[in-house]
Amino acid sequence: MVPRRFKYLVIADDSAEFPVALAYAAHRVKVTTGALVILRIVDTVTDNAHWVSVGEEMRAEALEAAESMAERLAAETWASTGVQPEIVIREGESKSELRRFIDEDRDIRIVVLAAGVGRDGPGPLVTSVTKGQGLGGRAIPVLIVPGSLSPDDARALAVPDPGAPDAA
Repeated sequence: MVPRRFKYLVIADDSAEFPVALAYAAHRVKVTTGALVILRIVDTVTDNAHWVSVGEEMRAEALEAAESMAERLAAETWASTGVQPEIVIREGESKSELRRFIDEDRDIRIVVLAAGVGRDGPGPLVTSVTKGQGLGGRAIPVLIVPGSLSPDDARALAVPDPGAPDAA
């Protein structure tokens, strides 16, 4: 039997707090020898048949932008941590694609989210989790990083202090 990998999942979005979640997860992966998965979900659902050709062009542009973002994130993560993330791009409604992905990849062991700090609240995924709705069909731990942290603060929390006494 092949041993399963311990994967941290971060959902890539355009929020201001996303880099904090990514920094925390990447640094945890580095010190735990796990793996990092960055999931970008492109909402390509169009309800209006009159706009099919426009919708196809918008879909292609959205996928191209997602791929470009993923390449940039992978390069930045590698440069800052030495961790090579697995990039996954999915199309569809965000919550259902996230649930589907978590259910499909049994090596995903923890989801790292960053809570928003603005007027809009912590964000839809964090709100969903805190209301007990979960993220997938299977139980999975969710770690919520305060979105007010800087990436350096997130790194400091993710990496054990070599001078600190053992907590054991």
